Amino acid sequence: MLSKFNQLAALVMVIAPLFADAMPAPAAQALEERFDAHQGDITFYTPGLGACGQVNTADQLVVAVNAAVFDSFPGATANPNLNPICGHQLRVNFNLHTIITTVVDRCVACGPNDIDLSPAAFEQFAPLSTGRVHDVNWRIL
Repeated sequence: MLSKFNQLAALVMVIAPLFADAMPAPAAQALEERFDAHQGDITFYTPGLGACGQVNTADQLVVAVNAAVFDSFPGATANPNLNPICGHQLRVNFNLHTIITTVVDRCVACGPNDIDLSPAAFEQFAPLSTGRVHDVNWRIL
């Protein structure tokens, strides 16, 4: 006769595989976390024809995300114009101030948690003469 412990262990071994698919895979979880919340620097650039294939201007609230996020966004292909991140909104927070921007470009010079804002968006947080603001939080919506 099996002890209570052995019975429980046998039951767990039979039931555990049934729930294995319901648990998030480490790779999927890491991917989800990568696109969740970020904290980095913001800088500004003059928008024009961006990687997403559209022309934008300095007075619009638009953003270029760092190349690492842009290139590894789920569904990204060799054609940046077709990247699914294009058109996504970003919520950008700093010092209790929040704006919503739209992804229109890819920032090659940005660090892994940094973003490049249009002048209109950057000025919501600091004068352009500041050049760079540290420890800004942002999230893809």
